[in-house]
Amino acid sequence: MTATAKVLPFPILRRHGFIEKQAAHAASMNPEASARYIEYQIQVQRDAMRRRGIAEDLIARELKLMEAPIRRELVQALSTGGA
Repeated sequence: MTATAKVLPFPILRRHGFIEKQAAHAASMNPEASARYIEYQIQVQRDAMRRRGIAEDLIARELKLMEAPIRRELVQALSTGGA
């Protein structure tokens, strides 16, 4: 009998420190550079998960769970002046 295992990524949503760091860095940029930076970070995470053999549907889910909080943190940082 052959056992199969499903590789599950560590939920990015729980990586609050990473999310805060990315949003803070993006907040220090102009809006165009900020958008490019966030997209780049998402691509970096996508590539890392692909290398680990994570299924594309799980990658897509995890990236949505990463991007939304980064953007929320970014908006909050911009509205409070980065404080």
